[in-house]
Amino acid sequence: MPCQRTGPGKAGDGELKFDVTKFNQAYFDRLRSRVIAARDRGIYVSVMLFQGWCVFKFGGNHDPWLYHPLHKGNNVNGLDGDPNGNREGEEVHSLRIPAIIRRQEAYVRKVIDTVNDLDNVLYEISNETKPSAATKEWEYHIVRYVKQYEAGKPKQHPVGVTSNSVFTSDVLDSSPSEWVSLRRDWSKPETERVLRLDPAVADGRKVSILDTDHIGADTFIKDAAFSRRWVWKAFVRGHNPILMDALQIDDNLWTPNGAGLVAGRQAMGHSRTYANRMNLASTTPQPGLASTRYCLANVGVEYLIYQPKTGESFFVQLKAGKYRYEWFDPVKGATLASGQVEAPGGAQQFKMPFEGEAVLYLKARSF
Repeated sequence: MPCQRTGPGKAGDGELKFDVTKFNQAYFDRLRSRVIAARDRGIYVSVMLFQGWCVFKFGGNHDPWLYHPLHKGNNVNGLDGDPNGNREGEEVHSLRIPAIIRRQEAYVRKVIDTVNDLDNVLYEISNETKPSAATKEWEYHIVRYVKQYEAGKPKQHPVGVTSNSVFTSDVLDSSPSEWVSLRRDWSKPETERVLRLDPAVADGRKVSILDTDHIGADTFIKDAAFSRRWVWKAFVRGHNPILMDALQIDDNLWTPNGAGLVAGRQAMGHSRTYANRMNLASTTPQPGLASTRYCLANVGVEYLIYQPKTGESFFVQLKAGKYRYEWFDPVKGATLASGQVEAPGGAQQFKMPFEGEAVLYLKARSF
């Protein structure tokens, strides 16, 4: 835990109470060592500063708030994260209690001091904090605080808001964050379409990390075709898809060898191969250039087109010129054909050389 357990007295879990003014250095040493280990494997780490699940009760035996350091019975500092006495700590994720905000800001400073010199860091304010005006105001405050404190440091890292952010233009326009991970609103079918079935084009206002956990993970575990197609659709629409992998192995639903998880992992690896080959800084999602509606392009230079429909030819709007082409089979995970084509300009038809869905990569010969 981030804070020392000094007592006097016992907390709700039977261990010594927390002193929230004293940090537990072992926590921060482990944070740093794990971020470094990830860096050495080429992995970015989203450092989650806070956790929405910790301040609410969820029924049954799931009542984490009883053990939270800011529960009044668990700290020696007299801090009460439940001033309205409803047995939940939603006030902790608001700006209501200045003394708690000061402790949160001190923790944020300590985290930043621990990992600021590392390049593979993103900051995530809080996972699955319940959406409300108060939590949004609190999240945005922490975003600004991270940016303010890092401004005086050697490096600055992207800051994101996740899950609390429903797919709306509000969070894309008003959030002070650099990145977002939007969640599906189960009461609104439209959010399922634009996040799961036919991902909306990421327009560049924020970097979009699209997370299967927050848009309905079950289908991604069981359905190989759905999971694979979603990864390619999300990628060519300008998102950064990430996959919530198996949490446990004692339930068939969550087996790590679920068909959807296997296919999703493979698709993420295949799409990453193209991401590494392309100049992504110069490409944008341009669905209007391909009749499939899934196209990532730097017009006249390179194009990546996804065709989710089995065996259907399609058209791509190309500038006149000579292009190298490559047909990739996302089901088999293999390049099955390649060659050159001279386009006169305008709509160019491409016939798939194999059955099933396909990926077509085009690159101008002069580049």
